Amino acid sequence: MKILEVIGVSKHFGSLTALQDVSFTLRRGEILGLIGPNGAGKTTLVNLIAGTTPYSAGDIHFLGKSIRGLKPHQIGRLGISRTPQIVKPITDMTTLENVMVGALFGKKGKKRTVRAARRKAEQTLELLGLAAKSNVPGESLNVQERKRLERAKALAMLPTVLLLDEVLAGLNPAEIDEGVDLIKKVRDAGVTILVVEHVMRAIANVSDRVIVLQHGEKIMEGKPEEVLNHGKVIEAYLGKRYRALAGNG
Repeated sequence: MKILEVIGVSKHFGSLTALQDVSFTLRRGEILGLIGPNGAGKTTLVNLIAGTTPYSAGDIHFLGKSIRGLKPHQIGRLGISRTPQIVKPITDMTTLENVMVGALFGKKGKKRTVRAARRKAEQTLELLGLAAKSNVPGESLNVQERKRLERAKALAMLPTVLLLDEVLAGLNPAEIDEGVDLIKKVRDAGVTILVVEHVMRAIANVSDRVIVLQHGEKIMEGKPEEVLNHGKVIEAYLGKRYRALAGNG
């Protein structure tokens, strides 16, 4: 079942084209990887879906209905949440209080009491292995813990679709493997996921399908093993000379 459909979306910043006629679907229960070199338009696309940036052309449908023109909080209430590329905990709040904010902001947030938000935040921190840090100020968390906190805040919004923007960047191999396991655990809990990532090993291990952007255009889509070994993708990341040396067509 299509849960999110991006239809011919383009975004122009003056004379600069950030995205050009990008289309794809996200199916319920899958993890869709979104990759591409720096400047390919990945975060811009996440911003369009989340409503923080207006698009120049095209449309985006969530559960069969257009979300074009909706504000971020309206999209969040519908069931789409995202993590920021740069982690931004509310530093003067505890880890638990940070996640409570997400619980009060997202789907069903209007109907939640503070007590219910606290209970949801506690459950989410337990799921992501942060329960022991509940009373620690956000500013005292390390990088990995802050990334988990951002996921916890987004999950507490009760999303149907979760947009993860480079949540594994800057982590060591063991932390990346742990992060991949957590993403799969979130999907198994019933959340459909779009994950933007530069760590190819993680994308290969976590994605059901992968989409590749280059210069704002979709250049390929398919299974991870097909996409990541394709000459067009290798060229996009490493250049034509590398592709020629590798002999990958």
